[in-house]
Amino acid sequence: MSYGGYTQLPSGSTEHDRRQQQVLANTYNVLQSTNESIERSNQVALQTEAVGAEILGELGGQRESLLRTTRRLEDADQELSKSRVIIRKLRHEVLYNRVVLILIIILEIGILAGLLVLKFAHL
Repeated sequence: MSYGGYTQLPSGSTEHDRRQQQVLANTYNVLQSTNESIERSNQVALQTEAVGAEILGELGGQRESLLRTTRRLEDADQELSKSRVIIRKLRHEVLYNRVVLILIIILEIGILAGLLVLKFAHL
């Protein structure tokens, strides 16, 4: 008798053949499920790679944005330093102007006092 392309062996060997076919079928099922698992793993790896590439692109854009912001902050810091120098100069000028104004007022008071003394001294 022919069985799957093989001829049936004498008595007792059909049980052995059946066990071998069962083992072969189980092995085939294990290989097939392993293959499916590998395919799923490959799909997950490809999706993960795509997500990683997208994240890298976003991070690159954020890096550029941060670099531009850093440059702007450095420029603003330089402008603030210049502004501090200008404000310091203005404070000195204001103080100088106050001193000059006070001296002028004192001089005018002195002139008025002198005039009053001269006017009342001749009377």
